[in-house]
Amino acid sequence: MIHFDRFTLTNGLRVLVHEDHASPMAVLNVLYDVGARDEDPNKTGFAHLFEHLMFGGSINIPSYDEPLQRVGGENNAFTTNDITNYYIQVPAINVETAFWLESDRMLSLAFSEKSLDVQRNVVSEEFKQRYLNQPYGDVWLNLRPLAYTTHPYKWATIGKELSHIEDATLGDVKAFFKKHYNPSNAILVIAGNVTLEEAKRLTEKWFGPIPAGEHYVRNLAKEPVQQEARTQTIKANVPLDAIYKAYHICGRADAAFYPIDLLSDMLSRGDSSRLYRSLVKEKQLFSEVNAYVTGENDPGLLIVEGKLIKGVSVEKASEAIDAELDRIKTELIPDDELTKVKNKLESTIAFSEMNLLDKAMNLAFFELMGDAAQYNLERDRYQAVTAEQIREQANQIFKPENSSTLYYLANGAN
Repeated sequence: MIHFDRFTLTNGLRVLVHEDHASPMAVLNVLYDVGARDEDPNKTGFAHLFEHLMFGGSINIPSYDEPLQRVGGENNAFTTNDITNYYIQVPAINVETAFWLESDRMLSLAFSEKSLDVQRNVVSEEFKQRYLNQPYGDVWLNLRPLAYTTHPYKWATIGKELSHIEDATLGDVKAFFKKHYNPSNAILVIAGNVTLEEAKRLTEKWFGPIPAGEHYVRNLAKEPVQQEARTQTIKANVPLDAIYKAYHICGRADAAFYPIDLLSDMLSRGDSSRLYRSLVKEKQLFSEVNAYVTGENDPGLLIVEGKLIKGVSVEKASEAIDAELDRIKTELIPDDELTKVKNKLESTIAFSEMNLLDKAMNLAFFELMGDAAQYNLERDRYQAVTAEQIREQANQIFKPENSSTLYYLANGAN
């Protein structure tokens, strides 16, 4: 159970405070309600580019890292299709430095051609190294547009194509900042060895004067129900053939997400999971196989993927995956197997509640979904899932017409 207090500034900034006086540290986590799904289809990759630009210094603080390092702090950030999240960890005695740094770049990020050139080059190199020049690196550049035809989840967080980053202008990034980076579009979580009174005082002092910004209503295109199976084959310079199967599922806040998440764990969490036991150990078709959900705010995907043993045809391997998925559609999962999967997931939740940063990020994310208090119900919701619910979701999801399959073949393969 994570206890917290909540208040909102007049400029719209939502603030959560979690007091943990057993820790000498404090965390400031700022979640901006903007991700790759909010980008212009002709200017993708901007949310991720902006994550980099936010560390380029503000008007009043040219070097973001230097003052933080002087007080023993560290920071990082990440971007998804739904959010951009920034955090600072610092000894609690120096927490005001974190307030100063985060508020100043929200208010007055420094924009210059030099900074844009530097970060544009950094992101372009990341695009090339991680997505274009690495074996299997472009899987999501191909799988997302195969699975999605309409919703902006059809491009990866890095962007649809390299040219969108290379062509980004100073005017483009200024407009992106003005629209998305303001108090009314952010959630601030303060966690650690702080008091509610201190958190309120520092939040009002540093974030209170920042203008709210213009509120906008998100209006994303909805993905139509998929009516037929889709396949795509790619040949590339990779060591092993691979298969990636994507199935449409509900969004993260939907009640059906809990049996679906347990279903993916049952398939591939650990060496005793169904896909590993059957396809890797017994039939020796795959060198590795995994199943997972994307867990996105809007309807996402359940992915089954694996790399084949040399000499195994993709047709045989794909049929073996389908056979395992069909089993779940007809047979109820035994009680002991369901209990084991639930216990593993409960352990994951318990460990996250021991980590100060994890607590801060989870509170921010669940507040974005509607109410941070819902995070405290996660264990009960997973424990309440029945074998019948898992089978029901398997039948809803694992339909041929709901599948998008990417066959990734090593050069020279048949």
